[in-house]
Amino acid sequence: MSDVDALYQDIILDHNRRPRNHHPMEGEARQAAGRNPLCGDEVTVWLRLDGDRIAEASFVGRGCAISRAAASLMTTAVEGKTREEAEALFDRFHDVVTGKVPQTEARTLGTPIAVFSGVARFPIRVKCASLPWHAMRAALRAEVAPVTTDR
Repeated sequence: MSDVDALYQDIILDHNRRPRNHHPMEGEARQAAGRNPLCGDEVTVWLRLDGDRIAEASFVGRGCAISRAAASLMTTAVEGKTREEAEALFDRFHDVVTGKVPQTEARTLGTPIAVFSGVARFPIRVKCASLPWHAMRAALRAEVAPVTTDR
């Protein structure tokens, strides 16, 4: 394992053990829930918008380390971003975890995305990593149907 891969693994483990923004959001906020029926991961994401900008993001959920770490890193990555910037982050993240972006190139995209560059080697884990991101995008778009990794 390379030093970079070991660092990325440490970041994932840290965000799983001590997830950031891991709480339900009180007050007016957009919310979306998601579930991975294959492994049982579940996540609910809240976004508080200030105009076109995400002022605050949080989540609650249960599942594997990859899913929890992805939710934690995602909430920190989208806070302060505009809707357009958050959608672009979603697209880049999805391209990385599905292998559309080579791992070496993914490492130039910044920590919240790059740490998941190895997930593409494990197709079963792609859904774990992408579930919170899909829930974030659904909340951003005010979609009411629960997100599932079957779609």
